[in-house]
Amino acid sequence: MGRGRVQLKRIENKINRQVTFSKRRSGLLKKAHEISVLCDAEVALVIFSSKGKLFEYSTDSCMERILERYDRYLYSDKQLVGREISQSENWVLEHAKLKARIEVLEKNKRNFMGEDLDSLSLKELQSLEHQLHAAIKSIRSRKNQAMFESISALQKKDKALQDHNNALLKKIKEREKNTVQQGGQLIQCSNSSSILQPQYCLTSSRDGFVGRVGEENGVASSLAEPNSLLPAWMLRPTTNE
Repeated sequence: MGRGRVQLKRIENKINRQVTFSKRRSGLLKKAHEISVLCDAEVALVIFSSKGKLFEYSTDSCMERILERYDRYLYSDKQLVGREISQSENWVLEHAKLKARIEVLEKNKRNFMGEDLDSLSLKELQSLEHQLHAAIKSIRSRKNQAMFESISALQKKDKALQDHNNALLKKIKEREKNTVQQGGQLIQCSNSSSILQPQYCLTSSRDGFVGRVGEENGVASSLAEPNSLLPAWMLRPTTNE
């Protein structure tokens, strides 16, 4: 048969208790060192005997640093828990306040719409009436201001369009004037060219030659050019037989 499970209880015999303490203490310190080396963990072990004697082990002999880290972690953990509790309480209070505020706003909205007026007193009804009059006055003032701004914008737009139309009319008139002036200059040039151009007529002489008489600038002159004199028989029409 196998060994039975040892029941854990206080050893009454002082000598046996001291021997067991020494053995278990050595084993515990050994295990602490092993887990520190194998797992790269920071380990701090503190043991007080029944007589008050201190036995300790710490990784790399940094007991104070490990204990300070433990204190910071414990303090921050407590602060976090306390902060979460405080925040949850604040959220509960804030939710209650917002809920009450929403109910008041919904009631005021119904009253402004003319609903649920039976529960209001005379003073509350008068206050509601004053609020409605003030709201209507503010709305009308804003409406008039918006209309004035719209009219002013339309007037500016109309003035800009009129200025643009006037500029276009001015350009059209200038172009028409230039066109008329150019037409008059063309007419004058054609008249002057027709006046300055010499006019010729054919005359016959005794010798049977035809001469050309030209008139220029109102002065008649007889131009007898050799190339322009032709025999009379060359000027007679010929008939085809």
